[in-house]
Amino acid sequence: MKLFESTTIPVLQEVIGFAQARHEVLVGNVANANTPGFRVRDLSVDTFQQRLREAIDAQHETGKTLSPGEISQREVASMQQVRDTTRNILYHDGTDLGMEQQVLEISKNQYMHNMAISIMSTQFRMLQTAISERV
Repeated sequence: MKLFESTTIPVLQEVIGFAQARHEVLVGNVANANTPGFRVRDLSVDTFQQRLREAIDAQHETGKTLSPGEISQREVASMQQVRDTTRNILYHDGTDLGMEQQVLEISKNQYMHNMAISIMSTQFRMLQTAISERV
């Protein structure tokens, strides 16, 4: 819809989709904290941000708009791997899970999700005001 394309809603939709998928992976890490030999998994925020930036730049150059979930769904499928920056000490039971690190990552991810939802809500309110012709 052309109305949404002139807003940040498609980009925010990608951020929300990625944050939700990452939350599932991070919570899975915590749920498997006592599983011998379990290895931490994560989705790379840096890679997602880089691909989102590239899609936005391509959108500005070609005029092609982001399809809903275009980046987040593709990246989730390709980034189900251990992120090097979250690897911790290897414990005697063979796990590499640092609970404090996982809780920190969950908190940061939740903050990113909430921020995107808040901005999207503001965008919808502004669109609603414009549509109803109220100032």
